[in-house]
Amino acid sequence: MKALFLTEPGKTEIREIDRPAAKDGEVILKVGRVGFCGGDLNGFRGLFELQEYPVVLGHEVGAVIEETGAGVPDSFRAGMKVTVYPYLNCGTCTSCKKGRPNACQDNKTMGVRRPGAMTKYITVPWQVLFSSEQLSLRELALVEPLTVGFHAVNRARICAGEKVAVIGCGIVGMGAVAASVSQEAEVIAVDIDDSKMEIAHKAGVAHTINTKKADLHEALSEITKGEGPDVIIEAVGNAQTYRAAVDEVAYTGRVVYIGYAKKPVEYETGMFVRKEIEIYGSRNCEKDVDFPAAIAYLEKGKFPVDDVISRVVTLDEAGRALAEWSENPGPITKILVDTEA
Repeated sequence: MKALFLTEPGKTEIREIDRPAAKDGEVILKVGRVGFCGGDLNGFRGLFELQEYPVVLGHEVGAVIEETGAGVPDSFRAGMKVTVYPYLNCGTCTSCKKGRPNACQDNKTMGVRRPGAMTKYITVPWQVLFSSEQLSLRELALVEPLTVGFHAVNRARICAGEKVAVIGCGIVGMGAVAASVSQEAEVIAVDIDDSKMEIAHKAGVAHTINTKKADLHEALSEITKGEGPDVIIEAVGNAQTYRAAVDEVAYTGRVVYIGYAKKPVEYETGMFVRKEIEIYGSRNCEKDVDFPAAIAYLEKGKFPVDDVISRVVTLDEAGRALAEWSENPGPITKILVDTEA
């Protein structure tokens, strides 16, 4: 069967691999939809330090159970629609021992440090499956990237009525937008693309700022009456937005970083102290918290699914689509690969 490999920075290749068999405790999934994520893009560009080569890409999965192995509970059965928790933790590092395996020091994500899902069939342990009969395969493929934003909102301890700015409205940022709106915060979406601003409005934000057209500081000051947002979530990953989060957040506010800045970032560190701000990193998601929350949110039908899916391609077209995304990333929110086509 065909699989899409990232073979080295800037190069992908369709290769033939064997169809897997289910071991005890495993299920065979027939993959239907797989999303490209920002990590795939950075891996393609050679900018993701965790990316290994060559590897089958893909960890945002919408699939159907094809077959179950011995020892799989009866609650998982052939024909059930599922998505996959794609992270594998070591269980022994400091993070794991503290009950935070999402920050495992030896985390192995599908499509990054072990084979991914951009192929026809994969096997996974039943414990990593989440099902929803209400959601389509394309919606299930959106669950994992949304959970990353949901986790960031949990890290920020967002409360009803707080002003929350989300910088970057790709799919992960949209997860942070959705979770913040769900917490009844007053959400400010920040991006450089008007089409993403429109999507954010459909997801329930109160304000949008296109920083190509407006000064970020002036716009945030007007919205917050000069105080700054209570929380800023950075979902871009560049030096300018990293600094802006600290500069613009309110005194005693919270900053959460999801994006990976590709170069060292210089700060005016006095801002940390004078404002007495809290700064958090946010990595991956919590399996038993964020996956159920994102699924329940999507099941309410309030998320603009059609709008965030920028493009759907076949497996044969996927490598070219990734290269085109690398050349022009701005307009893209989510590319899905249809492995059934």
